[in-house]
Amino acid sequence: NSLLAVRDINHKYIVVERMHLMFYEYAEQYQPPFHPFSIGPSVANRTAWENLNPDLAKRLLYEGLRAQASPWSVIYATDYLDFARTGNRIHFEDKQFSRRQKLNDLIFAECIQHQGHFLDDIINGIYMICEESAWQLPPHNTYIKDTPQLPLPDTTRPVVDLFAAETGAVLASAVYLMKDSLDPVSPFIAETVKETMIKRIFTPYLHDYFWWMGDGTAHVNNWTVWCTQNVLIAAALTPIEESMRQQIFLKACRSIDYFLDEYGEDGCCDEGAHYYRHAGLCLFGCMEILNGMTDGHFAPLYQQEKIKNIASYVLNMHVNDHWYINFADCSAVTVRCSAREYLFGKRTGNANLMKLSAQDLKVNEDALLLDEHNTWYRLLQFSYWDEMMAYPTDGPIFHPELYYPSAGVFLTRDDTFCLAVKAGDNDDSHNHNDCGSFTLYKDGLPFFTDIGVETYCRKTFSPQRYELWTMQSQYHNLPTFTGCEKTACASTPYALAADFAGQSGLYGIMENDGPQYAAHHVKWQIGESFSEISMELADAYPDTRVQSFVRHASFDKPQETITITDHYSCDGLTPVLSLITYEVPTWDPEKQILHVGDLGDCQIPNASKVIIECLPITDARLQLAWKADLWRILVTPEKDDLTLIITK
Repeated sequence: NSLLAVRDINHKYIVVERMHLMFYEYAEQYQPPFHPFSIGPSVANRTAWENLNPDLAKRLLYEGLRAQASPWSVIYATDYLDFARTGNRIHFEDKQFSRRQKLNDLIFAECIQHQGHFLDDIINGIYMICEESAWQLPPHNTYIKDTPQLPLPDTTRPVVDLFAAETGAVLASAVYLMKDSLDPVSPFIAETVKETMIKRIFTPYLHDYFWWMGDGTAHVNNWTVWCTQNVLIAAALTPIEESMRQQIFLKACRSIDYFLDEYGEDGCCDEGAHYYRHAGLCLFGCMEILNGMTDGHFAPLYQQEKIKNIASYVLNMHVNDHWYINFADCSAVTVRCSAREYLFGKRTGNANLMKLSAQDLKVNEDALLLDEHNTWYRLLQFSYWDEMMAYPTDGPIFHPELYYPSAGVFLTRDDTFCLAVKAGDNDDSHNHNDCGSFTLYKDGLPFFTDIGVETYCRKTFSPQRYELWTMQSQYHNLPTFTGCEKTACASTPYALAADFAGQSGLYGIMENDGPQYAAHHVKWQIGESFSEISMELADAYPDTRVQSFVRHASFDKPQETITITDHYSCDGLTPVLSLITYEVPTWDPEKQILHVGDLGDCQIPNASKVIIECLPITDARLQLAWKADLWRILVTPEKDDLTLIITK
């Protein structure tokens, strides 16, 4: 399969010859047998566990005792049905995920104490997970992407989704770590896990096709390397026939190449910094496992420019503390960096990424990764704990200014401001209709921000996705074109906030989703004293009456001034610009200044009308980033131009 379908400049699919199957070529060059892959010290390695950082060991033992004191979650068939009936996916996820987390806590505590105190509970957990009817989540209970989910799993046809693959990795890791303690109880524990793994993971992986595997023509995303990484962990740790392991090895490498084909040479993750942890970092995970299985055969690939750029992405999107530049489904606050980022930086020679990871470890409230159920991630954290704690973290971290042409992300900054503008199109993975939107940080805090996404539900990945308010352009820093009659707008997306209680939304023309809804005539420059980007955004809107919408954003560094200028030509429609803030805004109509809390002011010299409304933040996922309500400022220009000026 050496052909690849790609979009040309007109967004039509054309078939071209694949340039390079990098990982697959390396895989073909390697001759088995495979080397043993280690995720960390097993319970039998008493030296390693007894030499673990004492404070870390004490905390892990405490968490094991706490886990042992809590009951195992009970998963009912109706919990699985709940998604089909109500669209809620969290009720089931909480129960399934807690089992994996509890199993890991028990295993780590037993590895530290090694007295059998936790062994029975570990065995119960292993069998309980093996006996689950299925490992895939209810919204993923389908064999073909974008087809209706089955209300209950077909136990004769396992689905390998994100969490089925991760469950396979968790069980394989459990047996790998605990085998010397489990076998004296019964050798059938390990055998049960092996046979369950063959049925639920390895056989469907090799003989069925799931969209995330890639085929060289269809889009793939973080699923590809996330699933592939965990299938590789399971295959590397489970005592299966070498021929089966070889087939998995080759198929995995082809999928990794399909994943890399979605990336530009610049390494930009169009899913955002949050999904970097499942995209770029799972690519790193695949590479580490492949190197472990082949005694470093894939190590030269860490020096490939694209791989190095992928590693750097999360550092480049970082603003300050836990704040990140965000777009699409990404949150402005993501999980802190861990040993995986540290090691990716180490492998690719990125000292700034290593430094950011070490800084995060020292302030991370969840440094033990208690919310993580991937056993290997947590073992890496423990194994490199002392090294990261000792890594020098004094002084500032260098964050570059850059433009990512593959996704149209522009980023300029200094010690006061960090401005990001998104060009590109509305066809990103985890897309929001946010083409042309911008975010601004001042003194490391959000000034104009991107809301992010609410807790995933049935609509999130369905044809009704853009009925959800956070997906709509009217809840990004973009204009909505108002003043049209309902009959005239009937064929175009108009602003409805049906899934946002208490808000009626603007009535008008919003951006639409799809590759054709894009920025054009993008021009940019980044300089020591002045940076700017401009773009034509009329094509992001599905109505020809929006004849032109040119956005220009600049940063005059000597003057410490950010200027955003919009020019509209919209044939009788009225643009109303939405601006989203976290700090409480107030409007001074005489001075035409928007006060953004105590953070600073924004001059809007040509506004004819300004309305401020509260956006109540009640969703649990949004509350992880926003501890108070957000605000939307609706600005109507006097004529065809609108200017925002923010100074130090």
